[in-house]
Amino acid sequence: MKATVHIMLKNGVLDPQGKAIGHALEGLGFEEVGAVRQGKVIELEIADGTDKARIEEMCEKLLANPVIEDYKIDLAS
Repeated sequence: MKATVHIMLKNGVLDPQGKAIGHALEGLGFEEVGAVRQGKVIELEIADGTDKARIEEMCEKLLANPVIEDYKIDLAS
């Protein structure tokens, strides 16, 4: 089974990497791009039958910083 964890900074948290990407895109002529937020994706191969609560525990303890980041979990067989 595969779990994909999408992690993004919470709204209101400064995102210097996103801002740098936005400035770089603007400098390359992509004026149509507005605000940019940068995040990360983590793919996990997990044992069949692992419940979502167990993956949430992984996120809370290691994969994400719940103080400043939100996460979303997608499960696939």
